[in-house]
Amino acid sequence: MTLSFNIGNFFNDSSSDALVDELRKRTSEEGILEFEEKFNSKNEKNLHIHICRLLKNRSISRGLASKWLVTIIKNKESKINALQN
Repeated sequence: MTLSFNIGNFFNDSSSDALVDELRKRTSEEGILEFEEKFNSKNEKNLHIHICRLLKNRSISRGLASKWLVTIIKNKESKINALQN
């Protein structure tokens, strides 16, 4: 099954629910980063923005949001460190 997450500026309940379902499915770091890359390539706003919105609206658990955000941030930091070395 292929899901399209072209949410853009429109963030309705069904797209929000679909996104939360996808976030719950991904458990490995590789899966999380792969989904983030695909999501960011197809949407105006990056995945971390949508995760923060879901967190603000209490549509996602703090544990799930923190797992994703920590993984995304660690990946960005490692890329920055690689460029600096």
